[in-house]
Amino acid sequence: MKKELVFSMKSPFRDNFNIFSYTFGAGRKCLALVGTMRGDEVGQQYVCSQVVKELSNLENKGLIPKDVSIAVIPSCNPFSMNIGKRFWTMDDTDINRMFPGYNLGETTQRIAAGLFEYLQGYEYGIQMASFYMPGDFVPHVRILNTCLDYVNEGKDFGLPYVTVRTPGPFDTTLLNYNWQIWDTKTFSLYGGATGRIDGDVCKTLLNSIIRFMIKKGFVLKKSFDPAYDSEIFNENELISIQAPNAGFFYKKKKAGDFVRKGDELGRIVDPYDGSIKSRLYAFHDGIMFFTHDNPLTLQNTPLFKIRGE
Repeated sequence: MKKELVFSMKSPFRDNFNIFSYTFGAGRKCLALVGTMRGDEVGQQYVCSQVVKELSNLENKGLIPKDVSIAVIPSCNPFSMNIGKRFWTMDDTDINRMFPGYNLGETTQRIAAGLFEYLQGYEYGIQMASFYMPGDFVPHVRILNTCLDYVNEGKDFGLPYVTVRTPGPFDTTLLNYNWQIWDTKTFSLYGGATGRIDGDVCKTLLNSIIRFMIKKGFVLKKSFDPAYDSEIFNENELISIQAPNAGFFYKKKKAGDFVRKGDELGRIVDPYDGSIKSRLYAFHDGIMFFTHDNPLTLQNTPLFKIRGE
């Protein structure tokens, strides 16, 4: 294992801002794994740390081929994580909305530029991502549909689902999108909730990353962890249930639950008199793919997303 400094920036208040990469093997650039870009992506960084641990063990046993190089960057935003803030500490900008970056621009643009320069040339890229809304997901692989055609390779992670999204203007500054434009086959991994470590979900995501590396021949071991025959679908096919009112949100279903048409999914409660303002019901049979995870909701907030049968 080799620890490399990817990007460094002086800070007037504390130690330098540093991004480090842990590199295994010395061959062609096969795979890069990117972890935390936001200060609340605790589970994402935990998974990356466990990948570093596992790859160190495999390298010591000689189970990483000589012609392979794998890089893991556990954290791209240690300052925000240190103070428990989701976005950049000074101006609330999002590093993951700054790619491909600009090395003479604002702080987060410079960070994105330095990181993106390091990530050039890898055949595959994995980002441990988080959703823009708080909530729980069924573990899945997400692919932005751009110029590269590799959707079926998402099944090599062995997760229940591979989702495909047609990018809009809002997506063109993401790492996932720009990495693909520069010819890297890129996957985003989602699972569980942001802001905490869910042991079962983190283990599932860790095993999926190792399984992918085994499938691609980047590590020489057998996988004894059972895998799913992943279902591929477009995100537009998800059935979204929005909040008809604002108020306290009390959910009765969690991500991964099977629901039938007519099941009560949750309630919205008046925050002043405790009356039930709305009851939310399933309109289709299916799997609960996403559940909102904030005790307060605004009107029209997507609270549930169901993968219908």
